Amino acid sequence: MKKTLLALGLTTACAGVAHAETSVTLYGLIDAGVAYERIRGDGFHASRIGETSGTSSGSRWGLRGTEDLGDGLSAVFTLENGFTVTNGKSAQNSRMFGRQATVGLDSTTWGRLEFGRQTNMASKLFGQIDPFGLSYNSANMGTTFSAMNTMRVDNLVLYQTPTVNGFKFGLGYSFNADDSLNDGSGKFPTGDNNRELTTGLSYSNGPLFLAASYDRLDPTNDAVGGKTSARPQQYALGGYYDFEVVKIGAAVSQTRDGWFVGQSLATSPGAYYKDFGNYRSADGFTATSTLLAVTVPVGAATSVFGSWQRADPNNSRLTGDDKTFNVYAAGLTYNLSKRTNLYAYASYANNYAFHDGVTDTVVATGIRHKF
Repeated sequence: MKKTLLALGLTTACAGVAHAETSVTLYGLIDAGVAYERIRGDGFHASRIGETSGTSSGSRWGLRGTEDLGDGLSAVFTLENGFTVTNGKSAQNSRMFGRQATVGLDSTTWGRLEFGRQTNMASKLFGQIDPFGLSYNSANMGTTFSAMNTMRVDNLVLYQTPTVNGFKFGLGYSFNADDSLNDGSGKFPTGDNNRELTTGLSYSNGPLFLAASYDRLDPTNDAVGGKTSARPQQYALGGYYDFEVVKIGAAVSQTRDGWFVGQSLATSPGAYYKDFGNYRSADGFTATSTLLAVTVPVGAATSVFGSWQRADPNNSRLTGDDKTFNVYAAGLTYNLSKRTNLYAYASYANNYAFHDGVTDTVVATGIRHKF
């Protein structure tokens, strides 16, 4: 009898260990290269050539973990640090885990619920449409689609459904989108913080992918100059179709009452980019953005891609100018292995940040290694 009870106890204990299976994965990538950039406009002319970091993909390392809780439910977490290869410093304003820091639950039936810092839904979805993957500096579509400029949101509660018949939906809300205090606590009254709503819907069926997103910012009541009635918003639609010999993508969006995340240039020519800013409010401002993209595989190891994007403002309330600006870009990658690839790209932007005559020209090449 005692032996039977002992065997039963050991069996139960072993089942418990198997039931609570845990895994932690270390991952990352390193991206470095050389680039030339020239910026001109408003009497300013500057150029540089030198080593660059994180052109094709931001260099990073991270920890990803999961614990099986049974019945298709798991506890999950992701901690991801961004860094600059050229000097070894932390990126994202020297945050330890500036790229992502989340913990939550994932269910095969009900979906995933996460708490912490991560990208908004627009960046997650439209990064699949942009052939530059929201990277490659001003070549990425976030330059003219501001809520898609890899917009990372602090204090985000994000729920994403499982994929059902090709459809997947996500909804998130942040009580303080950009922590205003160094201790990360934010300002005490909720209304004195920038609050963010993000949502997105996608449909995937073989070679077809479609996406829609909406982002809304409720600016702080404690802004310099006083409370504003502007509520920056962005609506977007896009998709791609992969014909195997060529993949074609397109997107359109409208941004109202401000700008979400600005794409800075490699130098500091004053208002050329700072007028973009982050979480800018401009009551009555509207800009319509469009993107056309193409990707062509050349053999098993090489891919050639390009895009044209355009932002057309209806007035000058954001930057003091009202010029339509365009970005033209082309790039290629060559895979040396599953983990290592070479890349090169060139881009040209005119009327950058809606400023008349401001141009940005970039040519870069580099190597990326995943681990």
